[in-house]
Amino acid sequence: MNHWSPTILTRVMLAVAIFLSAFPLYWMLVIASRTNSDAVSTPPKLLPGGNLGQNIVAVLNNPDAKFLLGLTNSFIVATVVTVSVVVISTLAGFAFANLNFKGRNVLLVLVLLTMAVPLQQMGVVPLYRLMVSLEWTGTLKAVILPYLLNGFGVFLMTQYTRQAVPMELVEAARVDGAATLRIWWNVVLPAVRPGMAVLGINTFMLMWNDFMWPLIVLTPDNPTVQIAITSLNARFSTEYSLIFAGTALSIIPLIAVFVAFGRQIVGGLMEGAVKA
Repeated sequence: MNHWSPTILTRVMLAVAIFLSAFPLYWMLVIASRTNSDAVSTPPKLLPGGNLGQNIVAVLNNPDAKFLLGLTNSFIVATVVTVSVVVISTLAGFAFANLNFKGRNVLLVLVLLTMAVPLQQMGVVPLYRLMVSLEWTGTLKAVILPYLLNGFGVFLMTQYTRQAVPMELVEAARVDGAATLRIWWNVVLPAVRPGMAVLGINTFMLMWNDFMWPLIVLTPDNPTVQIAITSLNARFSTEYSLIFAGTALSIIPLIAVFVAFGRQIVGGLMEGAVKA
C-alpha cells in the first residue's frame, strides 16, 4: 500500500491556512482583553491584555444589552429549530429515498425550488404581517416558526439516506414485520447519524448567527444574542472591547455544539471506512 508523503509546499500551505483561520479568533481575544483605547491604538496591540474578566463582567451587567437573556433566547431558538429541522428532514428524506408513493418526484422538485428562491428576503413583509395578526411580535415564537423546516435539510437527508440505506435493507425489515416508523427509528436513524450531525451543526449555526429576522420581529427587551451584541455600543462611541468580549462569549455554545456533533461525524466516517 502506497502512502503519500506531504511536500514542504503542502506543509507551508496548510500552515498558512491554519493561520488565516485561527487569527480572527486570536484577534478577537486580544481586543476582548484590552481597553477600548487599546483597541483603536496605532500601532495595534498584538498581545492579549489583562482586562478580559473586567470586560466580560461589563458585558453581563450592561442594562441595555440584556446579554444573558439574549444568550438564553438564542439557545432556545437554535435548539428548537435544530431539533425540528433534523427530525422532519430525516423523516422526509426517508420518505423520498425509500418509500414509493404517488407524486414523490413532483414534491421533491417543489422542495428543490424553494432553495432557489430567497424566501427570507422576499417573504419578510407578508411574514411580518402574519406575526402581527397572530400577535406574536416580540416573542420567540415569531423567530422559531418560520424556520422549523427548510428545503436544504430535506434535500440533504434525501441524498444521504439514498446512499446510506439500501432499499434491500428496508424491504428486509418490512418482511420481518416492521412498520414504517419502526424502520425509520431502528434502521434509518442509526445509518444517517453523520448526515444528521452535519445538518444539526449547520442549522444551529445559522439560527445562532441570524440577525435580520430577530431584529425585525423582536423588541430590545427580549433580544437574541446577536441583537444584544449590537446593543453594547455606547451612545456616541463604539465599544470595541465590549463587543469583542460579547462575541467571545457568544461563540462558546457554537464550539460546544461542534464538539458534541463532531464526534458523530467522525464516528460515522470511521464506520464507513471500516465497512469499505
